[in-house]
Amino acid sequence: MASEPLPAGEDWLTAARREIDERASSDRFSGVVLAARGDTVVLQEARGFADVEHRRPVALDTRFNLGSMDKMFTGVAIARLAQAGKLKFDDTIGTHLPDYPNRDAAARVTVQHLLTHTSGIGNIFGPAYETRRDGLKQVADYLSLFAAEPLRFEPGARWEYSNGGFIVLGAIVERLSGQSYYDYVRQHVFEPAGMTQTGFFLKTELPPNTAVGLTRGERRRPLAPGPPQAAAPAGPRRSNHELLPGRGSPAGGGYSTAADLHRFASALLGHRLLSKEYTDLVLTGRATTPWGRYGYGFGERVVAGTRVVGHNGGFPGVNAELHILPETREVVVVLANYDPPAATQLADFLLDRMCGVASPAPGS
Repeated sequence: MASEPLPAGEDWLTAARREIDERASSDRFSGVVLAARGDTVVLQEARGFADVEHRRPVALDTRFNLGSMDKMFTGVAIARLAQAGKLKFDDTIGTHLPDYPNRDAAARVTVQHLLTHTSGIGNIFGPAYETRRDGLKQVADYLSLFAAEPLRFEPGARWEYSNGGFIVLGAIVERLSGQSYYDYVRQHVFEPAGMTQTGFFLKTELPPNTAVGLTRGERRRPLAPGPPQAAAPAGPRRSNHELLPGRGSPAGGGYSTAADLHRFASALLGHRLLSKEYTDLVLTGRATTPWGRYGYGFGERVVAGTRVVGHNGGFPGVNAELHILPETREVVVVLANYDPPAATQLADFLLDRMCGVASPAPGS
């Protein structure tokens, strides 16, 4: 279907606000949208209810579950340890976790395989997750879900999204730092970036002003970063609380605000988290995916000639997007407490217009 240009005289910010209003009024979006050029925020909008049962509206500083976006923080944590000389990206799992249950994986899977989803290690979702999810509160709890399973393929042979691989990275962070993963990331990623509203909270102790996820289905597998992979399920929405693990993990499930994610992007591009050399390392795509390339916890793709890096997150009642344009220092953040693709479609709408892509005609 042919694409349709913006109405005469309408800039992309006006088009963005119109699209946000339309999606919110048709109950396709509930959440926060932020767009920035460098440190200057040019668009901030909040729509919907953070807690529909108590009619508490979404605010600009509402915290949202990030889903798999936390993989970016894990990638930065590993790179900080590499920058400090505590590991190499070609180290095997066994170099740092000699007691890892799968001896084959310990001997052949490298840190780079884990970071790029090319390890052959599987996912964390399945019957064991369903029966034990409320007790999943530490990295070791998650490791027990999959660590003894055989590799799904030869390490490095292909790209396959692996939450399990990022759990192993979290275990390596703990072993090398002597801290819990959560303390290390707070001290070495969140605090240097000024992310005061970000953390991994127990689901029974969520802080005030946190959005309640609303889902129409029980889809449990998070989405890989990239274009929407499925339409939102049909039916009435309900809280996703029972589907959440006891606490998020190095693979996802932390909480943040749009402003804090903008601070993260600014700190990353400003080399306050990593040197320029290591920033370039984590942001450079290495493994080919269906939608672009994947680096060290970051996706990378090109939109209308513009390089875009970042990550998304998806889970029942959770959809989150962070797009960073390194060359222009522009940032798009969209956080939603609805099923995917509520945030993904809106983020792509904004990204396309920032990059000069004509809008698709209605219904395309």
